[in-house]
Amino acid sequence: MNPTDEQTAAADAFHTGGHHLGITKGIRVGERDLSPKALSYATLRTVARFCHTADPALTRHHVPHLRGLEDRDLYAELAAHIVPFARKAWADLQHPDDGAVRFDHDHYLKIWALTQPKIGTDFLLLDEAQDTNPVVEQIFLSQRSHAQLVMVGDSAQAIYQWRGAKDVMTGFDGIQLALSQSFRFGPRLAEEANRWLAIADAPIRLTGTATVPTELGTVPRPDAVLCRTNVGAMIQVMDLMAAGYQVALAGGGDSLRALALAARDLKEGRRTTHPELLLFPSWSELQDYAAHDPAGRDLQPLVDLVDTHGPDAILAAVAQLALEAQAEVTVSTAHKAKGREWACVKIADDFTPPKDSDQHDDVGRALPGWSTAFPARTVLTAPRRPHCRRRRGGRDPRSPPWVAAARPVPADGSVRPRRLPGRCRGCGWRR
Repeated sequence: MNPTDEQTAAADAFHTGGHHLGITKGIRVGERDLSPKALSYATLRTVARFCHTADPALTRHHVPHLRGLEDRDLYAELAAHIVPFARKAWADLQHPDDGAVRFDHDHYLKIWALTQPKIGTDFLLLDEAQDTNPVVEQIFLSQRSHAQLVMVGDSAQAIYQWRGAKDVMTGFDGIQLALSQSFRFGPRLAEEANRWLAIADAPIRLTGTATVPTELGTVPRPDAVLCRTNVGAMIQVMDLMAAGYQVALAGGGDSLRALALAARDLKEGRRTTHPELLLFPSWSELQDYAAHDPAGRDLQPLVDLVDTHGPDAILAAVAQLALEAQAEVTVSTAHKAKGREWACVKIADDFTPPKDSDQHDDVGRALPGWSTAFPARTVLTAPRRPHCRRRRGGRDPRSPPWVAAARPVPADGSVRPRRLPGRCRGCGWRR
């Protein structure tokens, strides 16, 4: 459950344009009431989903699935209501200067793609090719008649499938070159990563750099904690704050604040405009949905968190978040951690470990079985370990890294030496 803050803001902005499109009253689908704002949001998401595709026209399959309306017949009824509004919105977007609907990046990209553009160049590079929307794929591949195409990416790092992106390298007819050695971690982490790459059926295997000290094991005091979900991140934030740490949240706390405000609205008997929860009239209905409907099981951690701490305590914790530069620990979802670097990283317990399978890795250890709750690619995020810098600046590859985890963890489980502000934990030099 990772709705973006941009989606929430866009829904609010689009509501004003909803009246222009004729969205003036709510409807009832099955046992769910959809307010005009909910219809406006569904219409906006329908247009966005269409813009991400290579489809030439907007149809019912672009309508998003809403929580509580997973049944096929209910979805068909919802789509019948939404498609006319979405087509009217798309027509409005053809006039960005004086239209009622907010004009965004997705819109002008799709409008341009429909013109079948030719990019006048000899070489065309597509980066992050494992997360390419079909509309971008269509534009890119259509240049093959006159340009050399180059794709760069890592299939094991795809994170945007939930919004329609796909790994376009899989079926690309071209010469494949692989960079298999990582300079961000040592052989021990590469060995563990290869276990998960085998689970994901990825063709590549990694080699670490022997000169980069890396340890795997219990982490008493990490620099960062990686979580699977926003709710899991909030649990870690509150636990760390209760233990007296200054905590930062990668990307900020706006998405968690929005969830807490939505929970407070529902608990106080008001409907919410949060994209994930807008169909629930009360907190009790959300509790029942999370507990008994298989489609709502990923909401159970949110329900448990709110029932345990209350919305106000969550909002207070978000308000106390520190900037990363001042924080002792940074909490992040694995999604937002992509490309980030920390010296000592802990994996949170909301990644449910799968049971071992009957398969074994190259050294004879049992491979964990596949589990949708614990995607193999999620645990591949690894910290880069920058080398120490001497007083004169520059980089000394012989110096130890900015990392305390390279030192053995005491058998009694005691915490690592206290972190001194601005001091390198590898060599002691003050930055």
